[in-house]
Amino acid sequence: MSQHTPALAIETAGLVKTFGETRAVDGVDLAVPAGTVYGVLGPNGAGKTTTVKMLATLLRPDGGEAHVFGHDVVREADEVRGRVSLTGQYASVDEDLTGTENLILLGRLLGHSKPAARIRSEQLLEAFGLSEAAAKQVKHYSGGMRRRIDIAASILNTPDLLFLDEPTTGLDPRSRNQVWDIVRAVVAQGTTVLLTTQYLDEADQLASRIAVIDHGRVIAEGTKGELKASVGAGSVHLRLRDPGRRPDAERVLRTALTADVTLEHDPVALTARLSSAAGDSAAEQASRALAELARTGITVDNFSLGQPSLDEVFLALTGHDTGQDTGHGSKDEVAA
Repeated sequence: MSQHTPALAIETAGLVKTFGETRAVDGVDLAVPAGTVYGVLGPNGAGKTTTVKMLATLLRPDGGEAHVFGHDVVREADEVRGRVSLTGQYASVDEDLTGTENLILLGRLLGHSKPAARIRSEQLLEAFGLSEAAAKQVKHYSGGMRRRIDIAASILNTPDLLFLDEPTTGLDPRSRNQVWDIVRAVVAQGTTVLLTTQYLDEADQLASRIAVIDHGRVIAEGTKGELKASVGAGSVHLRLRDPGRRPDAERVLRTALTADVTLEHDPVALTARLSSAAGDSAAEQASRALAELARTGITVDNFSLGQPSLDEVFLALTGHDTGQDTGHGSKDEVAA
């Protein structure tokens, strides 16, 4: 990588990291535009955390190159560290200190005077909705509050690049939405965010571009629309009047659309994935399918047409789902 693009916050070429015989990162290429949220989406063990650790200078790459704002992460590690901040999967603040004490301590370590550190801590606690908990020990915080204080600690000095490594793992929906709002606010101030996640809806909500990574390799990259378009023209979702006719409807749809058909948990519902290679639009394909169902005497009570979801994209690209857990944390790497 001899030329660097000024508009890019991160550039990597053939990035590799091995642990023994395990190739945790296997030739990752990334180009992350400055001032955006860039999503790295993948299941547990895909290589997301190891990639972040190399970019944040916490691990030395075994191969390839990586630059952050034009600085080599190995040869110019100090310059990189001066421009980045990292919030990992687990809280890094001291649980025995209060929220205020944590932020003042970290502010002092970053070079702020005591009055300046206190002012900055008060600003962040108020901005993150933690003012009422400021005097409580962090060990008494909820999971969502811990993630918010962790992110607050990461931006005491506003970084040019913030790494958020699975920031909402294990959080309830309300807390996840609060963290998402914080991410949007950080980016609005000009910070670039590299977000790793195994939650498809999180990538869909926040990221302007997404790299899908599996087994240490980037298997797809693009905007949400590009990724969704890559696996088909869309999907048609149907609800039938008679659940007994669902097997017949499945056969009709497979024949009329030459499409994959999924039977939903609801006994009257099914979904057909439409093909972008069929030569006609998704609406035309759906109309043809509805006409064929009507000709066969199958009554459709309700239908909808939409783009493929990121769930469908990931399943089509990898052959499996993301293995999302529901609250017990995640172990991205076996040796990191």
